[in-house]
Amino acid sequence: AQDAKRARQFARLIREITVAAGQGLPDPVFNPRLRAAVAAARQSNMTRDTIERAIKKAAGEGGTDNYQEVRYEGYGPAGVAVIVEALTDNRNRTAGEVRSAFAKNGGALGETNSVSFMFNRVGGIRYPASAASEDAMLEAAIEAGAENVESDEDGHDVTCAVEDFFSVRDALEAKFGAPEGARLEWRPTTSVPVDEEKASSLLKLLDVLEDSDTVQNVYANFD
Repeated sequence: AQDAKRARQFARLIREITVAAGQGLPDPVFNPRLRAAVAAARQSNMTRDTIERAIKKAAGEGGTDNYQEVRYEGYGPAGVAVIVEALTDNRNRTAGEVRSAFAKNGGALGETNSVSFMFNRVGGIRYPASAASEDAMLEAAIEAGAENVESDEDGHDVTCAVEDFFSVRDALEAKFGAPEGARLEWRPTTSVPVDEEKASSLLKLLDVLEDSDTVQNVYANFD
């Protein structure tokens, strides 16, 4: 099971690298999205050869395999709002898989923007607690243009506007080294309490979605 999960994670990372390289220069130095994708791959212990093959695939005859970025929105059990991000070369197939996952697990797929108004789109950058003190991280993040920093014993969670994401991440990386994680993500503005019975169905839905070959990220607003 762990090997299968790792394989799915690597597949997601490779898709993101390939698409990022295909949409800009195939050099992480001049392509912020590719730089972020490569950093995430290295954080997951992907080998340099695998990363370079994914970049070359985008630059070569294979192109990006016509991958398209698609967002799906809907409601899960207990009225929990769910956002699904996918990179797919077959929109109809992926839409069918996502719709089926919702329908079979007590949810319903909605229209685009049907639930995203309950989330904020932000840049999220995470560092371990050992990277810096709370004051040092806060000072550096604000200076770099971040909007907020939340620090606890587990680490530092820096958030910033989407348009500032790459500049904030690069500034913090120059000061503290590579972050544990950095990506554009959806963060809920409100949360829905879920009882034990509904929680089981909700977690099953999220697991099914995350197991999809084309799904990159899944977000939900539940406690």
